[in-house]
Amino acid sequence: MNGYIVVDASILVARLVAGDVFHQTARNWLEAQRARGTRFLAPALLVVEVAAAISRHTASPGLARRAVTSLKNLPDLRLVEMDRAVVQIATEAAAAWGVRGADAFYIAIAHKLNLPLATLDTDQRARASRILRQVINPAT
Repeated sequence: MNGYIVVDASILVARLVAGDVFHQTARNWLEAQRARGTRFLAPALLVVEVAAAISRHTASPGLARRAVTSLKNLPDLRLVEMDRAVVQIATEAAAAWGVRGADAFYIAIAHKLNLPLATLDTDQRARASRILRQVINPAT
């Protein structure tokens, strides 16, 4: 799966929320990746995380729903179902490395497919770097 990166919700939330401290960083990074032809993968859980984060940040359930619809329609984003193998890898990452629940699914997909993980989450990057070959910080 060359040309793919597993993208954490932190990047997409930052891109979608204009007031986010990483908004411009996320926007620039995503545009640069798209210009290179990169495609993105994320667990199906992404839509739940994005909806929750946008609703909390904006107090607008309607905006959260529209953001999720937009994400589902992105041609370069593929949502990956959380099958038994992904759940097993995520569980091991959580148990062995103390990875937070949702974060473990992004790490599990990157591990299962041998892909890099991109995230703005400092803790997730630190823990993922013990498990994955490549962890990307879009802010650097």
